[in-house]
Amino acid sequence: MTTHLILGGARSGKSAYAERLASALELPVTYIATAQVYDDEFANRVAQHKSRRPPYWQLVEAPFNLGQTLLDNDAAETCLIVDCLTLWLAQCICPDCDKPERLDWQAEKQALLEALPQLKAQVFLVSNEVGMGIVPLGEINRQFQDEQGRLNQHVAAIVNKVSFIAAGLPLTLK
Repeated sequence: MTTHLILGGARSGKSAYAERLASALELPVTYIATAQVYDDEFANRVAQHKSRRPPYWQLVEAPFNLGQTLLDNDAAETCLIVDCLTLWLAQCICPDCDKPERLDWQAEKQALLEALPQLKAQVFLVSNEVGMGIVPLGEINRQFQDEQGRLNQHVAAIVNKVSFIAAGLPLTLK
């Protein structure tokens, strides 16, 4: 089992890179989409992502309970792509997002971190690097940036491989 964290900025090519790596494995792929669609523009983005994927890949939509979703879809000789940790985090901490009433972000994160070492599948985790710009205005924005940075660090410490994508080009970090 190899777990690979793929980091990058917006439109850096990180999702496409994960999809290429998964295709090259020639294993059954389950694509775990964490996004919830709230507007037409985002629906178009989701449609573009879907259009790139082979029709025989399985799709699981999981905006919450990501750790359990990974465990539920895990099997040897398969591949899991999570796209993406950033949207998952945003939905978990966003006060206005549609989420379970008693959702606890720290428990969600811990469940993911505990699930990762148990997985038998080849796993690609896509996540944004959001700490390379200015400190954002607004408490929720700073909380998001802080939590995303912490999440990426925790996941990077657990996984076998970490890549940073810029302009569609991968740089191996681990």
